[in-house]
Amino acid sequence: MKEPVWVWGVPFAPFTLEETVEAVDALIERGEPSYFITANLHYAMLTRQHPDLDPINRSAAFVLADGAPIVRAARNRPVPLPERVAGADLIFNLCELAAKKGRRLFFLGAPPGVAEEAAEKLTARYPGLQIVGTACPPFRKLSDEEHEALLSRIREARPDILFVAFGQPKGERWIFENHRRIGVPVSVQVGASLEFAAGRFARAPKWMQKTGLEWSFRLLQEPRRLASRYARNAAFLGRMKVHEMLRNGRPDSIPREASRER
Repeated sequence: MKEPVWVWGVPFAPFTLEETVEAVDALIERGEPSYFITANLHYAMLTRQHPDLDPINRSAAFVLADGAPIVRAARNRPVPLPERVAGADLIFNLCELAAKKGRRLFFLGAPPGVAEEAAEKLTARYPGLQIVGTACPPFRKLSDEEHEALLSRIREARPDILFVAFGQPKGERWIFENHRRIGVPVSVQVGASLEFAAGRFARAPKWMQKTGLEWSFRLLQEPRRLASRYARNAAFLGRMKVHEMLRNGRPDSIPREASRER
């Protein structure tokens, strides 16, 4: 693995999309329980606000930069981030890999019916793709019995990759707490990626993705849910820019403990 690039207290892997797929395949070959994180601007903000996310980030096999502002902020680092690796793109690349190599997938979470719709569309798109299970737990806290039954169901399906769609940071916390017990070689929180795969939402045009304007396209699709979140993200981004200006443009390469906002 490459040395991480620290941006706003998060250790990002300087991976391209292609390198990410190769890294995931290597983790599957290794066969030990592991996970990686796709971190956008919102997740970077959450990491500053919730100290328990720092050890989760550090314990991940790697953290991907799923946000144009993060890639732009890394341009002043000794090693920049080569590109944004969006979870909404990565899920298709990993399904293509799985179909070619006979990898087994499990979809966990998302609104009712989404995982099944995503599985149907993805197996039609990638012949031979093995989606060995889907589960949509209730949004309430599970009882101990329900939780153990869910873990057993995942273990019995023996997936190589577990896609979790619980939202941030619930998904990352759940994976961190349970990845060793379920024994899946690779787990990842994918946010709305299952909904994109299911066709519930459309991706922004390529030019909007490349120019960092995909957020505006998403806002038009879910204004009630995303307006407040994006406003908080914008405020956080502004604070981080001021923080770096006060540091005279020096890279934020020190760990989160030493650079945490007060």
